[in-house]
Amino acid sequence: MNIFLAFFVLLVSSQHILGDEKIRYDDFKVYRLTPKTVQAVEALRNLEDFNSEYDFWTAVRGVGYPVDIMVAPHLKYRFNDIINSGEFDAEVYISDVQQLIDNERPKTRLAGTVDWTDYNTLDEINDWLMSLVSEYPDKVSLVKAGISYENREILGVKVVFNPGNEDRTVFIESNIHAREWISSAVTTWILNKLLTSKDTNVRQIADTHDWYFVPVFNPDGFVYSHTTDRMWRKTRVPYFLCAGADPNRNWGYYFNTGGSSSNPCSETYGGPSAFSEPSTKTLSEFITTIGPKLGAYIAFHSYSQLMLLPYGYSSSHLDNYQDLYNVGVKAASSLSQKYGTKFQVGNIVELLYVASGGSMDWVKGTFKTPITYTYELRDTGRYGFILPADQIIPSAEETLDSLVTILQEFDKIKKN
Repeated sequence: MNIFLAFFVLLVSSQHILGDEKIRYDDFKVYRLTPKTVQAVEALRNLEDFNSEYDFWTAVRGVGYPVDIMVAPHLKYRFNDIINSGEFDAEVYISDVQQLIDNERPKTRLAGTVDWTDYNTLDEINDWLMSLVSEYPDKVSLVKAGISYENREILGVKVVFNPGNEDRTVFIESNIHAREWISSAVTTWILNKLLTSKDTNVRQIADTHDWYFVPVFNPDGFVYSHTTDRMWRKTRVPYFLCAGADPNRNWGYYFNTGGSSSNPCSETYGGPSAFSEPSTKTLSEFITTIGPKLGAYIAFHSYSQLMLLPYGYSSSHLDNYQDLYNVGVKAASSLSQKYGTKFQVGNIVELLYVASGGSMDWVKGTFKTPITYTYELRDTGRYGFILPADQIIPSAEETLDSLVTILQEFDKIKKN
């Protein structure tokens, strides 16, 4: 990337936040481009990797696969030249990003509460986790799973309903990407249901597993997405001209072998080395303390409505791929029952793109954990990362239905 262009972008960005004001996205549009040729695909890849002025909400996959790109109003004429090249089918998918942000959350809310009718801040989530320890002292214990660059503790809880399930431990990860607020909203709702539900299927999976929930894997970025830039994705570690690395490209299993950028201004910058980010390094150390006992590792992201299987560095069907796929198909069917939401199931590379250095890959490759899935939650792009708060509970309900199926179906496999 041209160094002077990068510096200019940084200066322009800084003008949005003078006086600690929030960055606004008035008249920013999200275009859905579908490349018609191999050359068009390659042009988009170059644009994604070397031009940080455009925010790729979804990655470039191939000919015929749509790509969602957020474009600032001052770039619309330049972007129209790309559209008018004839190499793409194009439509404006979101006409005003700021309008979606303004409508994302209720107009009034009770600050400090967690009730899943709104998105919560890091402090609210952490306060709630600590309150669970007081409310369920015989079941819930607080865990300090890591530390961030800005010295924030990465908090979670361990939940044990019955003794003797140490080798059936489920680890739940969310909000490794800061702007994907629906992920921690869904996982905290599921945690609450495991503690309170009387549904026999929910009680069955709750009572027969030990649980770890770490709702916010990237606290610095998550806080920044609330206070300053709703669209922030990465960590906040400073690099040359730009801040942050992609914490889901920073794990030390096939690190930087494809699908991550070497450009610090890119949304998929993997960092200068594996575990360069304090959050991923300390989280990996914590997970290692329980890794051999892990029965399941489930990561939550948004958006695209996918259930992704390892690995992100290879399209080969490795380890217990077929079991994961067969159970995933059944889980996707369970997920669709309440609201008709359709999820695709498959290998990361086959359904999306090469993405090495991810947390799920590291867990699977390091500990051979049998149950490993990454959810890409609602939706398919109409709201994208800015899913309205009234979709939190429906999304969580259908996701829990699928999680019940996953754990029950793998129990059957184990017994056979």
